[in-house]
Amino acid sequence: MCSAILIKLCLQSITRMTLYFCYLCLFLNPSGDVRSEQQYQQQKFLHQSPGPPYRKDQKRGDSRGKGRGGWQGEHQSSSEEMPRYITVSTFAQARAAEIKAMLKAVAQKSSNSLVFQTLPRHMRRRAMSHNIKRLPRRLQEVARKEAEKAVHQKKEQSKTKCRKARRRHVNLVAEFNRRQRKNIWLETHIWHAKRFHMVKKWGYCLGNSPTEKCYRACYRAMTNHCLLQDLSYYCCVELTGKENELLKQLARICSVDAGLTFGAASCLSGRFQGSLNLYRADRYPEDMLGPVTFIWKPRDGSENRQLWIWMHPALKQDILNELKAIFQCSDPEEICIPEPITTLNQEEKQMDVVQSLGKKRKKEGKEGDKAVPVKKIIGDGTRDPFQSYSWVSQTTGIVISDQTMEILRYRLIGPLSHSVLTETLKAASIQTVRTMACWILLFSSFVDNDKVRQLYLEGVPVECAHSFIWDQDICKNVTENKISEQELNKMRAQLLVPGSQLDLGPCESKIPILLVQQPGKMAGEDRPGWGSGWDIYLPKGWGMAFWIPFIYRGVRVGGLQEASKHSEYQRIPHTPDDFPDCPAGMQFAKELESSLLDKFKRRPPAKRANYVKLGTLSPFICPWGQLVKSWEERMKASEEFVHPSSPHAEHCATEGHGFCDPKPEVVKEASPETGEVEETMEISSEDAIKTEGDTGTQDFGERGEAVRSDFIVLRSEKLLMQLSAWCYPTSGKDRRPRLVSQLGGKEMTEDVLLPILMSYPRALVWVNLSLLRKGNPESHAMICIPTEDDLLHLSKDRLFCGPQEPKHRDIFKHKVQKLKENKRKKKEEDNVKAQESNPPSVPEKETTEECKDLVLGLWSGTLPDVTSHCSRTLLGYVTRGDFSLATGCGEALGFVSLTGLLYMLHSQPADKKGLVLLRTPASLQYRFARLSIEV
Repeated sequence: MCSAILIKLCLQSITRMTLYFCYLCLFLNPSGDVRSEQQYQQQKFLHQSPGPPYRKDQKRGDSRGKGRGGWQGEHQSSSEEMPRYITVSTFAQARAAEIKAMLKAVAQKSSNSLVFQTLPRHMRRRAMSHNIKRLPRRLQEVARKEAEKAVHQKKEQSKTKCRKARRRHVNLVAEFNRRQRKNIWLETHIWHAKRFHMVKKWGYCLGNSPTEKCYRACYRAMTNHCLLQDLSYYCCVELTGKENELLKQLARICSVDAGLTFGAASCLSGRFQGSLNLYRADRYPEDMLGPVTFIWKPRDGSENRQLWIWMHPALKQDILNELKAIFQCSDPEEICIPEPITTLNQEEKQMDVVQSLGKKRKKEGKEGDKAVPVKKIIGDGTRDPFQSYSWVSQTTGIVISDQTMEILRYRLIGPLSHSVLTETLKAASIQTVRTMACWILLFSSFVDNDKVRQLYLEGVPVECAHSFIWDQDICKNVTENKISEQELNKMRAQLLVPGSQLDLGPCESKIPILLVQQPGKMAGEDRPGWGSGWDIYLPKGWGMAFWIPFIYRGVRVGGLQEASKHSEYQRIPHTPDDFPDCPAGMQFAKELESSLLDKFKRRPPAKRANYVKLGTLSPFICPWGQLVKSWEERMKASEEFVHPSSPHAEHCATEGHGFCDPKPEVVKEASPETGEVEETMEISSEDAIKTEGDTGTQDFGERGEAVRSDFIVLRSEKLLMQLSAWCYPTSGKDRRPRLVSQLGGKEMTEDVLLPILMSYPRALVWVNLSLLRKGNPESHAMICIPTEDDLLHLSKDRLFCGPQEPKHRDIFKHKVQKLKENKRKKKEEDNVKAQESNPPSVPEKETTEECKDLVLGLWSGTLPDVTSHCSRTLLGYVTRGDFSLATGCGEALGFVSLTGLLYMLHSQPADKKGLVLLRTPASLQYRFARLSIEV
């Protein structure tokens, strides 16, 4: 800015000199006879000599005209002598215009910095930013213009500027409803937002994990104390109608083969909550929709029954559409809410309220608090009143209602959850027609041992399963007539003894709730009942009224991460992560792959793993369709059960096919980086290139709906119990003959295995794995079959952790280098063309697609056979894995191919049944693990 001021001063002096020169010219010609330009040119032509000096001037002009910036055209022959006369007016106007343009250019700033920011640092003061008079006088005018311009650019501020006005209840509710237009908030959102890392998932804003370090503390709470979770984001669909009609249609979307159904006697009475997996109508075991839990309302003598189906929000739309299809429920007509007729007095009051907006609210006697009406929005404040949430069947009379966010759901996990409930809740006595003892479903403490034994054997009596929460009118009345926190605080302030219990008398609210006991871990032998607790159902609007008392009882709160760990320690699938055969699971896998791929690309090539050299074909997604198809082709190609990893080709029924395919050749070559000799896997051309018509080699994330017929997940309880018995060793130290005899007595013969393989050629099995030695499994880790040499080495050396995978050769490295070289040359050519003012050429479509697919370190194009790509035959993938605080070793959960599992178990020795190898995507080390199936 200082240099600009100096230039301005110099230009001003030049202007003065120009004017002075003009005046001087006028002074030399006092008569005011200013000659014209034409007269001057004529006189100049007469004074020119035709001799050699003219040739000399012409020659000089020609030589200067050839150079850069020289004269051209007729001016080359003109004389270089200074003119004796000038036209003052024309010359002054031309110079004035140039000087004006220069002054304007100097006055404009070339940066976004303010005037006081352009001063030297030793002259800057904080007061200059808001007090223009503290600036130097030569800069005050420019700063004043900047300040005026900033005032006009500033957005018009809202009328409620002060914090007191912003924190009013009406303004807070309006602001919160505006902020949850895209993602709904739970009633405990404000509490979570101050203490949790929030994420936006499934249309909600949910707490993912606490901000404090409490990973182990949450596990201790689940094991020894109590952990609290808000599951109000789970969706509830209510079915109302005749019991026979409900059971008839619901039987089409579930199967008895997979376990209990909606018609189970214990669940139909309303005493127990059931859980099952839903499928599309008459499509079991294909086209799965997802897991749900359900609870029937106990019978009350009427024909109609009520059924609640709880599901994850990612599954809601698919399941709701299927329910409307099987019950033939059509969408109702548009709901028109008539506007209330306002009287003259009401219109005057509304006008007064509108005029008072933005002004400071003053109390006018007792009506001061009622100057601005308080709008109570409870539950889902963004729920559109014109959108239909109930569907009726004209043929069967079944009514489907969406009760999402109308009923809240909290979960208490841990052995002290029952104590927290007894300390927090108090039974409210009320006389009803049904002679019920209380609204709140809560036990009394049993003292008689016979009654305790009867409770364990028979369960909760039907009388205790009744609750007024099934009645929507009662829930609505309780929600709307809730006492506000402001009134409660005023009553507490009037207590004589601060902190004593407040007696509301007849004004005390009686809240209908429902308690559902969660049994915890039921499968397997270790830690039975771990993770048990209670689920409490509440009417909307009472979330914080129950949440804060639970917090005061010393519970620890968990989020989505703790919910995932809870299911992981129970060794049960987590929704929707571990359901790859349902649409929500496929969508989750695609989103996870996209996020992991973006994270991989953000790192430089030297700081990330080369998965091609590590032999990892798919590090970010599990290709289930290719896995089951490869094993199906192996089964069809072989006529007898042989070891999948056996190197002997004579056992194969067809040469070059089946389970005895030749292994990739191990080649020793020198590493270009270290110069040491390394073993690399030589990949054959048949593995690297597949035909275009082979749909099984395509990634299931790209095929969309076609995936549903590619594979299924085995959920037949009878068959899973048989597989669980076969996975246990039948001899040696680890044998469990009692468990094997209980689970299944059939021997593993070809007559037993062939019908299973023919019935389920493309099936996956849910398994859990426990590492024998050290190791920490990760997601997308590979589950492989050990060879005979691996098992022999383990028998000789109990400390043997596992073999290592030889390094593979990166067949795409030269393509990536060639692509980089072409891009560099292309960039240079574009720069040259830009300098020559030629438009750059448009890149070809094939080159662009090649650039998009080729990433250094990742397999490009169609994947080869995933089962035989590495030195150990691939059996399955891990979906979740981590170090287990419960067992003190690494544990993993995942899926394996049913065909591959049967072949492995049939070929393994009796004392080595169920031993597999685990390898993480970014490692070459295999580690032994014990595979088991818990039913």
